[in-house]
Amino acid sequence: MSRFKISLPIRSSAPVVSVARVVAVALVTLVAALLSGCGAGQISQMATQEPAVNGNKVTINNVALRDIRMQAVQTSDFLQPGRTVDLVAVAINQSPDVTDRLVGITTDIGTVTVSGEGRLPASGMLFIGKPDGQNVAPGPPDSNNAVRATVALTKPITNGLTYNFTFNFEKAGQASVLVPISAGVGPQPI
Repeated sequence: MSRFKISLPIRSSAPVVSVARVVAVALVTLVAALLSGCGAGQISQMATQEPAVNGNKVTINNVALRDIRMQAVQTSDFLQPGRTVDLVAVAINQSPDVTDRLVGITTDIGTVTVSGEGRLPASGMLFIGKPDGQNVAPGPPDSNNAVRATVALTKPITNGLTYNFTFNFEKAGQASVLVPISAGVGPQPI
């Protein structure tokens, strides 16, 4: 019998890996994947941001109508038929050489009366109504024009809803848009 016993360590071909190490690597991989895809598919705030105005907007060929709204203070549930409210908007002529003209405005909630010359100069603006708080229409007076538009209500209307209006221009044509009610910045005469 031999006094020396030779023992050789038996090694397996696969290294031994602890469970804690596998879990740690999996967590790091998951966090990295989540953080790297954080902005993917997101829509930029500026891409969908709307202008800070109360009214609606529509474009008819070369005429852009902006901040379209009825201006009235509502003191009860509805603005009743027989009342007159102001229509406010800005029409911008995007054509550099073609003058246009506002022919008329119609709605199913009443009769719209437009007073003044509705001429829309080339590269100019036409102010429909006078926004509450402004004494004069902004911009150079030579290239801009202003008219007044009032709506004699035949149906009750209320805040929070929008009402269909159709704007008709001599050359640009016509377009319909839903128009909200805006109370303006100060008390209105009743």
